[in-house]
Amino acid sequence: MVANLDNDTQVLASDPEDRYVRDRLVWNPAMHAIPISGIRRMVNRAAELDDVVHLSIGQPDFGTPRHIIDAHIHALEAGQTGYTMDAGLPELLTALKDYYNDQYRSTLSEDNFLVTTGATEGIYLLITAMAAPGREFIIADPTFLLYAPLIRMNGGQVRTVPTKASEGHQIDPERIINMIGPNTHAIVLNSPSNPTGTVYPRETIEWLCQEAAYRGVEILSDEVYDRLILDDIDYPSVLSCATDLDGVAVVSSFSKTYAMPGLRVGWIVADQNTIRTLRRYHMFTTTVASTPAQWAGVAALLGDQSCVDSMVREYSRRRDRVVDLVADTPGLTGYWPQGAFYIAPSLPHGVDAGKLAMRMLEETGVCVIPGDAFGEHSSDLLRISYSTSMEKIEEAFARMQPWMERQPELAGYS
Repeated sequence: MVANLDNDTQVLASDPEDRYVRDRLVWNPAMHAIPISGIRRMVNRAAELDDVVHLSIGQPDFGTPRHIIDAHIHALEAGQTGYTMDAGLPELLTALKDYYNDQYRSTLSEDNFLVTTGATEGIYLLITAMAAPGREFIIADPTFLLYAPLIRMNGGQVRTVPTKASEGHQIDPERIINMIGPNTHAIVLNSPSNPTGTVYPRETIEWLCQEAAYRGVEILSDEVYDRLILDDIDYPSVLSCATDLDGVAVVSSFSKTYAMPGLRVGWIVADQNTIRTLRRYHMFTTTVASTPAQWAGVAALLGDQSCVDSMVREYSRRRDRVVDLVADTPGLTGYWPQGAFYIAPSLPHGVDAGKLAMRMLEETGVCVIPGDAFGEHSSDLLRISYSTSMEKIEEAFARMQPWMERQPELAGYS
């Protein structure tokens, strides 16, 4: 929203929490496609309160494994602080190639990878390089909050596929396929999903890849949580479901798998022509990812993987408990998330999760994220992160459950 004050002076969004007010409108109007983050709204309010228990954090609560820290320090001490090649550190590109070829039985080369400053840059590069006026992108609702604003900033249109907690937030591939029209440019997937923890089954991914290829529609797959699979299931990466890389791009990173989000190293996997094009774009954004952090990434891929296994076991243990706690919480409809470290249960129809979450934070000190941060059709959801200790999870629900039971809008729901 832009409020006109006079011929020369305007201010950006009138929301009292907006910190970006200027006397004169200097920003590109596309900036108005960027919403005030629902996550920031909750976390900022929590910072003003005492004795807050966070079920809101979207990053691992584990420390970065020692061998990764040592590699980062060694790179600094060895003077590895200059620029790498724009595609990334050669040693990291080779390690990524070997990892993917082993994990997904693919035949990738180093030229199929571009190292980015976290997965966020990878998503930014792919979406902003593709989005344009008249182009439509199909995304789930709820889904990761980055996609829609980037599409809209660049003139693209967003078409959403709402999902339901009662159905495990699974997408209906037939519905997506029926939405494809002459202006559809891409389908954006996120599995395991942030905010739902949902893992899409292989038949869903294969069907979408097949139909998208037939219709000339791109598949962009955010697979940041691909190693955080909490059940004994085969993870269906787009790379193992698509016939080839034509029209397919995958984004991932070290952040969640190896508990190193602040080191900011991610990557794109795509066909060589796409990587060549994005390398030029990458040079005009962040140029290269941090060199010492890339060496840490090499150590992550080549080192002992038991650190990942132990984290996944603990996330699985927490997931099991959180599912039970959600089931025992008045007003919440849960399900069984199979990946990441999130669950997004729903509230009864008509209950505003944003207002309820803020009230609960202020009255109980428990911070969760309302679903409207992740989609316009998700205002009845609460994202609960179990990337915290079991003790804090138990404490949070011990506060939440009696409070929820007292809320008049939840009366009759158990």
